[in-house]
Amino acid sequence: MNPIEVAAIVVFLISFYGLITGKKMIKAVVYMVLMQSAVIVFFLSIGFQSGTVPPMGAYLEYAEHIADPLPQALMITAIVVGVAVTTINITMLMAFFRKHPTTDWDEARKKSMEKEGAATLPNLESQS
Repeated sequence: MNPIEVAAIVVFLISFYGLITGKKMIKAVVYMVLMQSAVIVFFLSIGFQSGTVPPMGAYLEYAEHIADPLPQALMITAIVVGVAVTTINITMLMAFFRKHPTTDWDEARKKSMEKEGAATLPNLESQS
């Protein structure tokens, strides 16, 4: 296993830990972006072979080994999907912040529980 693969795994695990333990929603979005980047770097490092040339260009007929274009094509697709998911996450975060002016998970959960509790539980003081 080369050092780039190890670094990608470490970044993924640190990002996963941050995603699980983070208190702020914006940090969750950042950690998801870091996880996506770590996965892309990992797969590109697995597909890398020293001494290969791209499968196009003038030197193609003289090349001994031609690089496989499939990993790069898949990672470009992953980047596009990742940008779209990040955009949707930020849009949802902005809409949530407009409705509930907080980005703290615990505070949002507490406010939600208070609203649900006030809406579903009868007021016992008014009945006596």
